[in-house]
Amino acid sequence: HKDPGKLADPKKESILKAASKVFDVTPHIGTEVHGIQLSQLTEQQKNDLALLVAERGVVFFRNQDISPKQALDLGKHYGPLHIHNIGGHPPNAPEILTIQLDEKNFAKYREAYGNKTASDGWHSDISYELQPSSLAFLKIDTLPPVGGDTLWASGYEAYDRLSAPWKKFVEGLEAVHSGDVHRETARVTGYPLRRESPDNVHPVVRVHPVTGWKSLNVQRGFTRRIVGFTRRESDAVLEFLYNHIETGIDFQVRFRWTEDAVAVWDNRVTYHAAIPDYLGQGTRHGFRITPTGEKPYFDPKAKSRREALAEQKK
Repeated sequence: HKDPGKLADPKKESILKAASKVFDVTPHIGTEVHGIQLSQLTEQQKNDLALLVAERGVVFFRNQDISPKQALDLGKHYGPLHIHNIGGHPPNAPEILTIQLDEKNFAKYREAYGNKTASDGWHSDISYELQPSSLAFLKIDTLPPVGGDTLWASGYEAYDRLSAPWKKFVEGLEAVHSGDVHRETARVTGYPLRRESPDNVHPVVRVHPVTGWKSLNVQRGFTRRIVGFTRRESDAVLEFLYNHIETGIDFQVRFRWTEDAVAVWDNRVTYHAAIPDYLGQGTRHGFRITPTGEKPYFDPKAKSRREALAEQKK
């Protein structure tokens, strides 16, 4: 995988100077950019966007005119596009994942996920693949009258918030990530399963190939067990880490969508959860494009985000 973020201008001027307004939504994660159309990015802007998203976790753009076809072309700049194992797509465009929840499919949603709470929905997209997602592009074009926000949390900050003994403990561990949730969803709903969902082993702490920063690489959605641990040991450690992420309200960002807004996030260093508070009260519709990246890896010589930013200030 050749990450275009490595071709970026460290100052990201092609994005930051061209925008009419840029502001960080929270100190640790989330930046909103106004005055740029993703449908019209130059090659340099595409590369600079990769670096901006790698550093900030998720970047938001409002009032975007980008079409699904244009989004496909943009996504290909960042890596081979993933075809979702169970989600719907437009005709002849399997790389476009349709996002739709309304009164028609609400019953199937309840059947598949009715025994779970909203906080059980935290995940990083397709982390069970051998080479999981790098970036993701989500455009929402239809919204309910109120609700349907999305939460993201920073994997960089989740790692940095661990105590020194915990950091030492989790570094070097590996965990199994599984697509079993798609198998179960197919069984319950009758939706077709395109292929058997794989299980893959990835490091519990990974390093971003562009920033070089460490990120905590587990989440409730797809991480199942720690390699070499007994079931009780694994459950205890993972439950602590899940709760650490999900209750980390000071390294999360909540985005209130507006129609035709686009979120671009880096799945390697974030987790997210859609908030299904509008179920039965309206339609939320959009589409996602999901480029894939490198096989996750750990480098013991890597720095954390806090360490790197502190060095930059010296």
